[in-house]
Amino acid sequence: MRWKNIQKLQSDQFRRVTGVKKTTFRKLVELLKPKWTSRRRAGGPKPKLTLEDQLLLTLSYWRNYGTYLETGTKFGVSESSAFYICRWIENNLKNEKTLHLPGKKQLLSGKDKYEIVVFDVTECPIERPKRNKKGRRKNRQKHFYSGKKKRHTIKQQIAVDTKLQKIIAISQSNGKMHDFKIYKKSENRVHPDTKIQGDSGYQGIQKIHANSELPKKRSKKNPLTKEDKDRNREISSQRVIVENVFAFIKKFKIVSQRYRNRRKRFGLRFNLICGIFNCEWNE
Repeated sequence: MRWKNIQKLQSDQFRRVTGVKKTTFRKLVELLKPKWTSRRRAGGPKPKLTLEDQLLLTLSYWRNYGTYLETGTKFGVSESSAFYICRWIENNLKNEKTLHLPGKKQLLSGKDKYEIVVFDVTECPIERPKRNKKGRRKNRQKHFYSGKKKRHTIKQQIAVDTKLQKIIAISQSNGKMHDFKIYKKSENRVHPDTKIQGDSGYQGIQKIHANSELPKKRSKKNPLTKEDKDRNREISSQRVIVENVFAFIKKFKIVSQRYRNRRKRFGLRFNLICGIFNCEWNE
């Protein structure tokens, strides 16, 4: 799969192959061109792949999450070359302000005047950590163990503005931590005029932020009335944007399948994919 072979594809077909729009792909190429030019001026052997092909290789690795050997074979390079290409692309994209998220300080500043901000958490399964006999955390397996499907996971909490439909901030934690505890630990302080919406995992957020709205939970002795069901349905219709965000992120199997790499780089890749989502939505 090379750039010269897929650049003539229609927009929807191009997105099915790479995971991003053709316009977004070209924008990413423009962001990387200055670094690519300075790299070529520094000298050294001529690279086997063009800049477009190297970006395509990285997107293919994120989208399909095969091994570096498998990804490199598709593009006619070695396993080590595929590794260094992905690393170079990621290291240079993380410095581009276009892909940076607004950050949690924007939630409190009130400059953008977010009307409704939705908080939700997604989990990514990881390889079972090794048991350490010594050290600060002897049992890291328990640290990352999640009750869902008995897996070890990393949790990512995202804050999404429903009006602008973009990701504002991200917080990362281990699989053992509860959703509401992640919110308290992340210290995402929101402007009083901004309404917060969340799922039933955020029970108790009203004590921290009075302007909050959560769906009402049904119990055995207190079933939901028709008004409660209508209200829950209205909240769900407003919160659907966060599910659309997760649908885009999960297209990249590197953050949806079991993560095989070292966990140090997971947050960087998740942030880059979220930045690409904001970049696509603003077009």
